[in-house]
Amino acid sequence: MAEIKLATEVRTEFGKGAARRIRRADKVPAVVYGHGAEPVHVTLPGHEVLLALRTANVLIGLEIDGKDALVIPKAVQRHPLKGTIEHVDLLTVKRGEKVQVEIAVQAEGDLAPGANLLEFVQNTLLVEAEATHIPESVTVSVAGLDAGDSIVAKDITLPKGATLAGDEDAIVIQVVAAQAEEPAADEAGEGEAEGTEA
Repeated sequence: MAEIKLATEVRTEFGKGAARRIRRADKVPAVVYGHGAEPVHVTLPGHEVLLALRTANVLIGLEIDGKDALVIPKAVQRHPLKGTIEHVDLLTVKRGEKVQVEIAVQAEGDLAPGANLLEFVQNTLLVEAEATHIPESVTVSVAGLDAGDSIVAKDITLPKGATLAGDEDAIVIQVVAAQAEEPAADEAGEGEAEGTEA
């Protein structure tokens, strides 16, 4: 995974007022923590952070007080309406170090003939991978699956270098039978209602 460099400023002002001023300047307040060090409060460029976080588990290079730091996002707070980034928690990592992250699960292939529905019980998998080689996602084949079939975590082939860190028996994807159509019953109900009004 490519490393994205972001300009960093160490933050000395705290509280809601300071955070609002930072956001008005198109910047994002963030906290860098990990490896037993004291958390460092920093400010990041807003637009660049927004672009960087489009990639899941993106690897970010920062310079903090003249020292280089490698981090990955651990928690991102977004504005509930605007979708803008309000705050980011960043975890310090080292090259060669293994970290636990959640990666997206994607499905490919056609289900068995019939009106069956694919249901994601969970959209992500908790995996352990080397910090600089975190897979963005994993693709699962659902070709030929029928109603009642399911795929559990241990059945999914992970990208090279990644190992499952969550419950191996957890159901990730299941196929359910499509519900019988109900509009006919609704129409009948409407007819009865009309008859009652008459």
